[in-house]
Amino acid sequence: MLQFFRELLSTNTNQENNNQHYSSDSVSENTERKIQLATCALFLEVAHADDNFDPAEQDILISIMTKMFDLNEAEVDELIKQSNEIIRESVSLYEFTDVINEHFDKDERYEIIKNLWRLILADEKINKYEEHFVRTISNNFHLEHKDMIAAKLEIKEDLGL
Repeated sequence: MLQFFRELLSTNTNQENNNQHYSSDSVSENTERKIQLATCALFLEVAHADDNFDPAEQDILISIMTKMFDLNEAEVDELIKQSNEIIRESVSLYEFTDVINEHFDKDERYEIIKNLWRLILADEKINKYEEHFVRTISNNFHLEHKDMIAAKLEIKEDLGL
């Protein structure tokens, strides 16, 4: 099983796709799943950064994964389970950000950062560990610091905070 996840997250594919939603019509099934797992893993890492993954955060995570990848709730539940298994075996966030960098353009990576802030602000508080994770992810996405801050402010405004 572990070998399966390692192979799934390996970056040996040369296919690219810049669509907001990834489907089996546009990329291979293996590549699509790799993108889903890497993205979900990042969200889970941030959600658990403050040691409190509350129901509001889980609802936001499910909503984001559903919309982003056009999945139903059962598929998202399975994605979360598999992503948690991968996280337990991972050594760094780079394993996940590298997959996303390979398949997402700058605007799509910026949208992920915005959604990470949306997840963090579910409890209307920003924990220093959550912020650290977003900063690290943003850096790994090759986004400028000002982009990370702009995303944060945009979401705070959207949420009326």
